[in-house]
Amino acid sequence: MTALHLPLARTNFIRSSSAPPPPSASTTPVTVTQNLSYWDSIYSDINSHLKKSIPIRHPVSVFEPMHHLTFSPPKPTAAALCVAACEVVGGDRADAVVAASAIHLMHAAIYTHDHLLLTDRPGSGIPHRFGSNVELLTGDGIMPFGFELLAGSGGADSEKMLKVVVEIAQAVGGKGMVDGWSGRPSRRLDGCGAACGAILGGGSVEEIDRMKRFGVYVGKIQGLLSDESGSEGGKVELAEKWRDLALEELEYFEGKKIEQISTIVRVT
Repeated sequence: MTALHLPLARTNFIRSSSAPPPPSASTTPVTVTQNLSYWDSIYSDINSHLKKSIPIRHPVSVFEPMHHLTFSPPKPTAAALCVAACEVVGGDRADAVVAASAIHLMHAAIYTHDHLLLTDRPGSGIPHRFGSNVELLTGDGIMPFGFELLAGSGGADSEKMLKVVVEIAQAVGGKGMVDGWSGRPSRRLDGCGAACGAILGGGSVEEIDRMKRFGVYVGKIQGLLSDESGSEGGKVELAEKWRDLALEELEYFEGKKIEQISTIVRVT
């Protein structure tokens, strides 16, 4: 295992030596670790599918900014969770790559809108090669293209795919986006990604629900660690609490491939 800065998250807490830590807080820096080769292989498969789906073609004025804004944001854990959850419940990676790519596009659209030039947000991870008007319209186009990918996925079980479409639509709809933009630590897209993977992998209702809750805790940890405000000691305790709850959800899958997916919340 290797320490890794997770996408969209600040994963190390280093307290100032000038002030003692709160009595109830751990004095050990918190680091989230991942099996790099496993998660990198998932991102590689998702990126390969997206590059085939969104080549820079005519009209270049449309597809060049779409291609750029798809790959500029930080890698979304939600998309990777979709693939990992599918494998945990016994599915093949190929069963989940299209849905994971669609979730990546949802994340890219949200991130693009959230970091438009006009919003004046600090620390944007997107190099603004295009005007805010182009980025706004491109973000509007990226999201429905994700649903187009799902609709065009040949050979997929139609009932499973319909459930996936509903999960994604709910996550990027009104409540999901209000939760995300109101500063709450929850990130509904992570729970959505894990649930979609379990659905496509043929998981039972119980397995889907547990995977969704696991993803929600992952999203909460990610949101918490990326928040620059608040007490770091309090963040450590809360991150550890959510980590333990996430790992409890995985205990149901005893005997299945949980070791690799569990590394996304390993806090040491």
